[in-house]
Amino acid sequence: MDRDGVINLSVVRNGKPFPPATLKDFVYLPGVEACIKQLRAAGYLVIIVTNQPDVASGIQSKEVVDSMHLKLYQDKLCDDIKVCFHKEEDDCNCRKPKPGMILEAALEWEISLKQSFMVGDRWRDVEAGKSAGCFTYFIDYQYQEKIPDSPDEIVSSLEDAGKSILQKFNPRDLAHGNS
Repeated sequence: MDRDGVINLSVVRNGKPFPPATLKDFVYLPGVEACIKQLRAAGYLVIIVTNQPDVASGIQSKEVVDSMHLKLYQDKLCDDIKVCFHKEEDDCNCRKPKPGMILEAALEWEISLKQSFMVGDRWRDVEAGKSAGCFTYFIDYQYQEKIPDSPDEIVSSLEDAGKSILQKFNPRDLAHGNS
């Protein structure tokens, strides 16, 4: 799943979301902690894939981003975090909408992407998930930007995506190829 706007509150300016500037501003969205704990208890791995280009741009420090990720680990809200610090013009393979971070996580964790989900609040998240072969959930905050092309399901929060996952898909069935 994506981080900003999915797990924590984004700062929205002129209809566009931005990451929090400080650890103090890094606030979980309602229902996120319970949702992730339910997903993990059901047997799902929770891996965060996040673009953080403000580090490369000099707007954000890597230490602040690392402190946010340490909080996620300490609160047991993820199994792993993949981060792309590149700017768009760097044309790397890890920056969403390219699926590099998802593919890396799948290789490291031996994950079947056909039996995986990508939850995001921006078109880049959905495109990366689709490119990797995941079922995609789009949290629609109606940002003033490009909308994703054909997400598998549109939801209003991670909590709604989590409920859908837990109702529609049994992780034990997925592990045995019975999806």
